[in-house]
Amino acid sequence: MLKTTTFKKGKVTFSDTGKGRVVVLLHGFLGSYEIWEQTISDLSKSYRVIAIDLPGHGGTDNFGYVHTMELMAKCVKKILEHLKLKRYVLIGHSMGGYAALAFADLFPDHIRGICLYHSSSYADSEEKKRDRRRSVKVVKANHKIYTSEVIRNLFATKNLKYLKKELSFASRIAGKTKKQGIVASLEGMKDRIDRRIILGLVEYPIMMVIGEHDNVLPAAQLLEQAEKIQNKQILYLEHDGHMGFLESPKVSNAALRKFLRKCFK
Repeated sequence: MLKTTTFKKGKVTFSDTGKGRVVVLLHGFLGSYEIWEQTISDLSKSYRVIAIDLPGHGGTDNFGYVHTMELMAKCVKKILEHLKLKRYVLIGHSMGGYAALAFADLFPDHIRGICLYHSSSYADSEEKKRDRRRSVKVVKANHKIYTSEVIRNLFATKNLKYLKKELSFASRIAGKTKKQGIVASLEGMKDRIDRRIILGLVEYPIMMVIGEHDNVLPAAQLLEQAEKIQNKQILYLEHDGHMGFLESPKVSNAALRKFLRKCFK
């Protein structure tokens, strides 16, 4: 069921499906709650699944020129407080993983586990920051062309010819993202701080989903981060890129269910 609440005098949209222990889904850059369609359908058979439109995405308003990861985390917290929820597992895809780590930093007592779904605890490198600055200029010139190119790059190149329906689905969602929301997220990701220390400090389970053919986050870098995690679960998708929940949904959801059983044990 689609619901709304307020954050900083703006509107936030989220879906609330199923009953039981709580799982929170945070989409990536150019996504929305809709991108989790198959994940929600699967997990909501056993859990209460809250899927949130992050600031500047889907039906959620913009909140300034920069959407920091801390602002996103506070937005998520506001929704969970609105629903009177105290403990939950966060599943964050890409940018949603950055927001989940910011949440872990700000509100550590509420977390039962975190899944970094094609996501990283590292800050942007200087090269990546330059790329984001260039992207901001491209978005301001023509954000529709930009979103189309970005979405294609999220899938493993070899999968594009097989996953035309999935590509079209992700592209349709990305196409709804407003120009200011795209810019604010690029600025926020560019300036985010390094949070690798969290991986080694926390005792709750952390899962990392890694695509061997990820064009955005190199698999080797993510495997290196995984070594720091005390209580880890790794899903290594040898045929996929940055969109495991669309590229290999059955395998991905089975691994998530196993992870959630561990978190709520």
